[in-house]
Amino acid sequence: MKVLAAMSGGVDSAVAAARAVEAGHDVVGVHLALSRMPGTLRTGSRGCCTIEDSMDAQRAANVLGIPYYVWDFSERFKADVVDDFIAEYSAGRTPNPCMRCNERIKFAALLEKALALGFDAVATGHYAKIVTDASGHRELHRASAWAKDQSYVLGVLTAEQLAHAYFPLGDTPSKQLVREEAARRGLSVAQKPDSHDICFIPDGDTKGWLAERVGVATGDIVDRSGAVVGRHEGAHAYTVGQRRGLHLGVPAPDGRPRFVLEVRPKERTVVVGPKEALATAEIAGSRYTWAGLAPTDAATPFACEVQIRAHADPVPAMAVVADGELVITPEHPLDGVAPGQTAVVYVGTRVLGQCTIDRTVSAVPASI
Repeated sequence: MKVLAAMSGGVDSAVAAARAVEAGHDVVGVHLALSRMPGTLRTGSRGCCTIEDSMDAQRAANVLGIPYYVWDFSERFKADVVDDFIAEYSAGRTPNPCMRCNERIKFAALLEKALALGFDAVATGHYAKIVTDASGHRELHRASAWAKDQSYVLGVLTAEQLAHAYFPLGDTPSKQLVREEAARRGLSVAQKPDSHDICFIPDGDTKGWLAERVGVATGDIVDRSGAVVGRHEGAHAYTVGQRRGLHLGVPAPDGRPRFVLEVRPKERTVVVGPKEALATAEIAGSRYTWAGLAPTDAATPFACEVQIRAHADPVPAMAVVADGELVITPEHPLDGVAPGQTAVVYVGTRVLGQCTIDRTVSAVPASI
């Protein structure tokens, strides 16, 4: 195949590109410049797609002997990921920018350009597998190493995108083996730290970053009955499940800690309550997609597993498409689910599809 290898500057994408070359493919490396701040620097494991990362990717491409380019996707990234992140928080939701980046940048904007240039596939360093069934349909599956599995953040991929995706690391048992392979291949990124946090907020201060862009509007903190128990300096600074930093002026009747249950930015209100009230009996979203073939009859409830965070354990559930929503009912209540999160549905190791959570139903009556 003619393969476009997306090279972030990390060890995973460098080894993925190396394996694509070793497999005999015609490989070209590309680094995506996503930041509009040319002076952005990387600090240890914070930040990604920086100047240092592009240079690391360049060095890896030189070792592999493949052509290498830097493509400026900063405008598209700002519109589809950064602005979306701000809009979601402004609406009281908790977005996952990595999901949006995979959905709208790496496997939409990048793939579109790759196909237009005659490439057959885009290779990345994600830990996930693509399996072709007996009828020739491609399916997305968990990686062999569940501890490193990244199929959750790829749950947004559609059948068309899977047709042109290539994950050379899917069968690798551990990250340590990838680092050892990188060292054997002479790649300088062999021991480079993994990136963490949100790439466009490298200092990790999400609250401060949002305050500059959304503004600060004070409001009430209320309990489930609507009684005012405190004040806040901006609803965007709170997320469902948060306990610390509430500074409530009125203690709970039972003296127990209270947690954020809901954020209502239009009303400038934050709702708090007992930890038990974080239990969620049902989640639903109208923005859903299928990763490969859709279920033959999604209007009939079917058994599955649901995962609501990248490193959460999958939970047995029933799912159904009803009234334009993918509705998921876990076998046991989920803890601290927030609108804006992504629910990925699995059948065995296969990623069946996903939805952005629009609403949740508490497993605990409001009277508690």
